[in-house]
Amino acid sequence: RIGPQTLLNVADNSGARKLMCIRAIGAAGNQRYARIGDVIVAVIKDAAYPS
Repeated sequence: RIGPQTLLNVADNSGARKLMCIRAIGAAGNQRYARIGDVIVAVIKDAAYPS
């Protein structure tokens, strides 16, 4: 389950390394937690290329 304040490792080439989930948008129904395939809003906490 992915809920608010959950730290996630990024598996793409965007330069971000860690994300923190803010809200689960695409969760089925009105769930507080997201699962695989759901859309979330997140903020980047750690990046490979700081600006």
